[in-house]
Amino acid sequence: MKIEKNTIVSLRYKLTDAQNNVIEEPDSPMVYLHGGYEGTFPKIESLLDGQDIGYETTVQLEPSEAFGEYDPELLKIEPRTRFPEPLEIGMQFEGVPDADEELEVADESDSDDEPLIYTVTDVADSQVVLDGNHPLAGMALRFWVQVEDVRAATEDEIQNRHPEGGESFTFGMPNDDGDDAEEEEFLSSTLGLRTSNPRTLH
Repeated sequence: MKIEKNTIVSLRYKLTDAQNNVIEEPDSPMVYLHGGYEGTFPKIESLLDGQDIGYETTVQLEPSEAFGEYDPELLKIEPRTRFPEPLEIGMQFEGVPDADEELEVADESDSDDEPLIYTVTDVADSQVVLDGNHPLAGMALRFWVQVEDVRAATEDEIQNRHPEGGESFTFGMPNDDGDDAEEEEFLSSTLGLRTSNPRTLH
């Protein structure tokens, strides 16, 4: 079966930077709904369109085709007193704290809007540095991909816009509630993938 709109594609992939340093090479394949559902990057989708199982290719994505350019405006310094303790580098929060509002720690919002995720990049005695950029923003990335499986999507999958059981995929990585703490730390620090619900700053 060829890859076309409304097929479920299983994709083995390796992600490297422009100097071929490996950023991510997962054991399990990425599974996504093909056809403009934002399951993977548009440039990769267009390359895979019409291909069959076994097809492999390497593609380079410029920052604008991947995680965007680095935006220095998304770097913020906040008073440490506004954050819960213990506070560690790598912790992630949803939204931006407003100076005149109290900090609230909340579960994931029901809103459909994707809140900006801020990662703690530095902690001092009285201040905290937050970065709202994706950790791979501003980087050219190379993907090696190989099509492992293709099948027709079910009506539910098309309606939900993702493969069954794929709700927790972020950038092709499943959230399996990580038994492996080291891997979980790597994913959250290196790739900015959320392995647990970030807190919300209102």
